[in-house]
Amino acid sequence: MLRQLHSLSLLSWAALTSTFCVTPSHAWEFTPGPPCLLTHKTNQAEIELTYDPTLPLYTLTVTRTTPWPNTPFFAMRFDGPQGRKIATDKHQFSADGRSLSVQNSGFGNVLGGLQYNRVAYAIFGDTQVPFPLGGAAEPVKKFRACDIPLS
Repeated sequence: MLRQLHSLSLLSWAALTSTFCVTPSHAWEFTPGPPCLLTHKTNQAEIELTYDPTLPLYTLTVTRTTPWPNTPFFAMRFDGPQGRKIATDKHQFSADGRSLSVQNSGFGNVLGGLQYNRVAYAIFGDTQVPFPLGGAAEPVKKFRACDIPLS
């Protein structure tokens, strides 16, 4: 009986740990610049924001393992207490179609969406790629404060 309980405990532990290890996710990371860099990677995609205060210019790039579908609009939806959805037709693809980028002189809606919500979705046609926002608030706050370092 004790051996059966021990085997059951090991099976339960294996099931529990595999449940939490199925979708690996890396922490949101801020790297001071210029350009300043904010990154996050999941098992589905990587999101990278850059800001060059000398221009000033923000760039958002989302890279997947497979090419993005060919549709005219790219959107981001932010689910949480300050939810919002934004869209653009001013995106560009990498040569292999796996990365799409958007550039603009202001990213307040994107940064607010990342800092104050629970999940961000990169949406292109019927394809939605989630980015959990747990732990994003502090790196986003640092990214928002990015400025030219004094020499």
